[in-house]
Amino acid sequence: MHYGYARVSTKHQETNLQLDALTAAGITDIYHEKASSVGARPQLQQLLKKLQPGDVLVFYKLDRVARSLKDLLAIIEQVEAAGACIRSLTEPLDTTTPMGSFVLQILGAVAQLERSIIRQRSIAGQVAAHKRGVKFGRPLALTPDQEAEARAMLEAGKTRAAVVRHFDVSRIVIERIWDEMHGRKKTGLLPVLKDFL
Repeated sequence: MHYGYARVSTKHQETNLQLDALTAAGITDIYHEKASSVGARPQLQQLLKKLQPGDVLVFYKLDRVARSLKDLLAIIEQVEAAGACIRSLTEPLDTTTPMGSFVLQILGAVAQLERSIIRQRSIAGQVAAHKRGVKFGRPLALTPDQEAEARAMLEAGKTRAAVVRHFDVSRIVIERIWDEMHGRKKTGLLPVLKDFL
């Protein structure tokens, strides 16, 4: 089964051009909506859920179905998971053909390259910021003096709950100090929370 999808961004626009092109291509079951690409697209979601193996999702142009390359690849992943294919009427994207599948692989490679470049830029920015003395993460709940005082209170026999109340901090903060005092360094939030579950 071939399903068509048409979309315009505002209520003042019409889908007539897309609908005419889809109809001329022999598509009779067409989902269309007037919705921004960044907003909810209920008709598209309904169509994606309906796809079965062997079905083809047909649209006029890529920007009518996807808001970005990342969004396009996510939609393609849903289509492929259903065992269906996609076809653009105006672009060389047709996964029912070997060339269309090749174009799709190129798009995937471009997206991977884009993610790698963004990651490298992010890491380089973090390194540069670190060299300038920028501190990452949330601010410390206790100053070094307060942390020393908390250690002294725990060593003197005060309960962890009492120390938590004294400094008005999260229990996790005092648990971290307690664990360090006893030679157990916990990393991350989950190992600490597991003690209280």
